[in-house]
Amino acid sequence: MNAHDTETEPFAGLHAHLAAYVTAFNAGDAQAVDQVYEEASVVVPSPGVPMTGPARAAATAHLLSWGLPIEAALRHVYVCGDIALLIVDWAIRGTAPDGTAVDLSGTSTDVVRQGPDGRWCYVIDNPFGTAMPESGAG
Repeated sequence: MNAHDTETEPFAGLHAHLAAYVTAFNAGDAQAVDQVYEEASVVVPSPGVPMTGPARAAATAHLLSWGLPIEAALRHVYVCGDIALLIVDWAIRGTAPDGTAVDLSGTSTDVVRQGPDGRWCYVIDNPFGTAMPESGAG
């Protein structure tokens, strides 16, 4: 089995993790989105700006406030025990309620961990992957 073959049965839980995130995001359900993250997880909403705790939740709430759907597809998955690296292509496009055009996309590098209950949760959610921080950030 190829280490990054995302179509095989061992990766079904990782597909379910991403599907749960997309479903919760597209429903605008901040509480359900929060449940796919570990409590102390980190999100990097813009390159070089890691956030955790209430700041992470606020960053998610900001994205959800646009009321726009996210599309996401696993490109690669690498698993070592209860830790996995996900490479995910994603996009959020449309018009926000205030009339602002939104056209965001990227390739994330995300770290997830499988809990004792078998569910995978984000430890690090880095939606812009290897993008460099803007000058003066980070």
